[in-house]
Amino acid sequence: MSTYKEIHGTDIEVLSSDPANPVEGQVWYNSTSNVVKGVSINPGSWATGGDLGTARYYLAGAGTQTSALGFGGLGPSANTESYDGTSWTEVNDLNTARYGLAGAGTQTAALGFGGYVGAPVYYGAVTESWNGTSWTEVNDLNTGRIYLGGAGTNTAALAFGGTSPTTAATESWNGTSWTEVNDLNTARSDLGGDGTQTSALAFGGEGPPKVANTESWNGTSWTEVNDLNTARQTLGSTGADNTNALAFGGFDPSPAKTGATESWNGTSWTELNDLNISRYGLGGAGTNTSGLGFGGGGIPGSTTATEEWNVGPLTVTFSDS
Repeated sequence: MSTYKEIHGTDIEVLSSDPANPVEGQVWYNSTSNVVKGVSINPGSWATGGDLGTARYYLAGAGTQTSALGFGGLGPSANTESYDGTSWTEVNDLNTARYGLAGAGTQTAALGFGGYVGAPVYYGAVTESWNGTSWTEVNDLNTGRIYLGGAGTNTAALAFGGTSPTTAATESWNGTSWTEVNDLNTARSDLGGDGTQTSALAFGGEGPPKVANTESWNGTSWTEVNDLNTARQTLGSTGADNTNALAFGGFDPSPAKTGATESWNGTSWTELNDLNISRYGLGGAGTNTSGLGFGGGGIPGSTTATEEWNVGPLTVTFSDS
C-alpha cells in the first residue's frame, strides 16, 4: 500500500492549530487536539435563509446571495423586497403588478420586464427600472410575454422565450429601448436563464412538452449545448454567465414539483443536493457557487421560504475506527 508521502511527495504536516486557509486535498495532524484532518470540497448544499415578508410564486429576482431583490409574483403582485443576507425588507412596489415576469441586474439597479398584467393585457410588455429606491416605467418590450427568461443588468439586458403564445423571440436592452435579435433555436416558455447581455444561458422550459434543452448565447446567436439531466419547467435559476449557472426546483415530467438542483460548468450539468423544500416558480439570485432561491409554489399554495446555496471547502476529521 502506498503511503501519503509516496503519493504527495511530502509527510503529513504537524500543526498546533488548523490552518487558516486550507486547500482541497491538504491533510495535517493537529497536535493540540491529537487528530488528523483534511480538506475536501463541499459540492454544494442548501441552508435555510430568512423568509420573504409575502408568500408568492412566479416572481422575479436580481442581485447576489447577500444583496438580492425579489419583485412581482402571483396575484398579480407589485410587492418588492430587499434581502441583506439575513432578512427581507419591503421596499417600494412595482408600478404595474404582475407575475411571470423576468428580472436582471442588482439589488440597487434592477430591471423587471414582461409578465401577466391581467385582462385584457395577458402578455405584458411593461419594463421598469429600479434605482435602489423606486421603480420607473421605461420603454416596453417589442413582444409582450409571460414566463420568459432574463439576463444582464438594468442598462444591458437580454429577454428570451416566454408565452406570447410560446415564442423563441430574443430582445436586447441598451438602457433605453429593446431591439429584436436572433431567436432561440427552441421556442419555449417557463424556462430558466442567467448571465449577461453578451454571455447568457437558457435552459429547461415547456414547448410543450417539458424540455431539458440548454442554449448558450454569445452576444450574437444561440447555440445548443448539453441538456439538463432533468427536463422541467418553471424552475429557479441564477448564474454569472454562459459558463456558470444553477438550475433548481420546477415541475419535472411527472408533473410534480421538484427540488432537483443542477450546476453548469460551461460544458455539462451535474446533479447536486436538492432544495430542502421542493417547489416551482421561485425567484433566484447569485451564482452557481453562492446562490439564493426564494418563494415558490406547490407547498401546497405559495411559500415565503428562502434557501441559500453554497459551495466551498469542508474540513474532515479522519478516524481509524
